[in-house]
Amino acid sequence: MLWYIVGVVLFALGIAVSIALHEFGHLLTAKAFGMKVTRYFIGFGPKLFSFRKGETEYGLKLIPAGGFCEIVGMTALEEVPKADAPRAFYAQKTWKRVIVLAAGSITHFIVGFLILLIAAVSTGLPTVKPVVGSLSCANARQDPKTLVDYTPCTPDVPAPAQAAGLRPNDLIVAVGGKNTATWQDAVDAIQHSRGKTPITIERAGTQQTLTVDVATVQRVSPDAKQGQDNPLHEAGAIGMKPANNLRYTVGQAFPQAVSFTGMMFSNTWEGLKKLPAKLPAVVKAIMGDKQDPDRPVSVVGASRIGGEAAQAGIWWLFLLLLASLNFFVGVFNLLPLLPLDGGHIAVNLYERVRDWLRKLRGRPAGAPVDYTRLLPLTYVVIFLGGAMVLLTVTADIVNPITLSGQ
Repeated sequence: MLWYIVGVVLFALGIAVSIALHEFGHLLTAKAFGMKVTRYFIGFGPKLFSFRKGETEYGLKLIPAGGFCEIVGMTALEEVPKADAPRAFYAQKTWKRVIVLAAGSITHFIVGFLILLIAAVSTGLPTVKPVVGSLSCANARQDPKTLVDYTPCTPDVPAPAQAAGLRPNDLIVAVGGKNTATWQDAVDAIQHSRGKTPITIERAGTQQTLTVDVATVQRVSPDAKQGQDNPLHEAGAIGMKPANNLRYTVGQAFPQAVSFTGMMFSNTWEGLKKLPAKLPAVVKAIMGDKQDPDRPVSVVGASRIGGEAAQAGIWWLFLLLLASLNFFVGVFNLLPLLPLDGGHIAVNLYERVRDWLRKLRGRPAGAPVDYTRLLPLTYVVIFLGGAMVLLTVTADIVNPITLSGQ
């Protein structure tokens, strides 16, 4: 229980730091371009404390659910003292305004990447490569209902992988002459093999081929569902388990973190597109229905899972969750909807393109966008966003997702 509490606190602290850095990204870029920043606060509600340095007040508020960086003249509708007008946000070039607005999300991306970099050299990163994690016997039979229970290893049960000389961290390059790019490729090839089979591995940068006597066992089909009475079929097995995550040297970590970042960007975008379709699963979870592990979770749910990961010692998952949250918030914040930063970016780019087209036609620049006319749409976005937060938080309290699936 202690490590669970430690994990929850650390994860919540990681979220708070990410929020603070998000707003700091706005602050840093605004000041770098000479804009006037009057306040930088973490949290909302009553003020706990603050201090002033130069022209900016820095502080902390009671409710740690966000923050803000107040820049003078965020829109041309704002009244700005004459002395501050040259330093107002709206008086700057469009590219500068876009950079300041995007700085919060960019900071999240940098934080997410750094977390992955740390994970790569410390706890390791998840991998689908066919890397041997551990060796055991080729269990004769798989439980058709639980899918995870196998007949126990006894001295008379063969252990083909171990007998042939495979070792943990070996990369399986090919099975029976068939290349294996992923762990599933290796499993499929082995299950279709029988008897003595050449398996090519890479060990310490050198390839070698071992002859493995593949055992014939009883296994369920790949599409089997847990809890059902699934039929068993003959399959090949050699007695090995995958390395779920790999650690890298400092030199290897950077390109691996870059590659993993690209994959997480792709997954985040795909997840965002599917978000509306997944909301019914949140409602069902609140009503007590069977949990959908792919449903959206709130920061409360993510913190609880982070606590479970810490309690179980799965620190790579803890770091991956924290990185994933940063990528999600960063991408979500860039959606072209007010009041998100992406909405403000869209308005500024619209004004720039509109004025460029007007100039081509010999006409003067148009008036600044009237944000008050966009308020109805803004309120809709706030309402929908608030409803999503309320639903996911409720689901994560009454029927949380757990690592055990229970």
